[in-house]
Amino acid sequence: MLAVREETPADYAAIRALLLQAFPLPSEANLDERLRDEGDVVLALVAFDRDTLVGHVMLSPMRAPFPALGLAPLTVHAGRRNQGIGARLVAEAVERVRGGAWEAMFVVGDPEYYARFGFAAEAAAGYKCAYSGPHFMVMPLDPRGPSVTFGNVAFAPGFAIFE
Repeated sequence: MLAVREETPADYAAIRALLLQAFPLPSEANLDERLRDEGDVVLALVAFDRDTLVGHVMLSPMRAPFPALGLAPLTVHAGRRNQGIGARLVAEAVERVRGGAWEAMFVVGDPEYYARFGFAAEAAAGYKCAYSGPHFMVMPLDPRGPSVTFGNVAFAPGFAIFE
């Protein structure tokens, strides 16, 4: 039975181990810790199957001409992929922030995967970012869409480890 809840400090070591297992380099695990250390976490969710951590997602504030969030990292245990865990984490994170002060959410990732949630590279074309390109996508969180459809945007400073 999958349970999703907000992360707590007791989860941090297991989250780091999950990120180290899921990615070939420690960059994502270091990003996760850096965002936390720098106070750049708006929401972080964990997915547990009984007592085992099987997934994690984090949202952080972005510099943008309107209130925006960045989605990353998102990870699911290698042995539990393609079971809907990542989709459940993303959907729940979006649901928790939709209708609040945030106008949009950005992500860098697989367009085919993230399109199901409403992310689109075409909608991000007017924004300039260190990650601009076909994998840079935006999804409106406000039904009217973002108040500005162009300009410079930047993920939280912790993302500089990827630049």
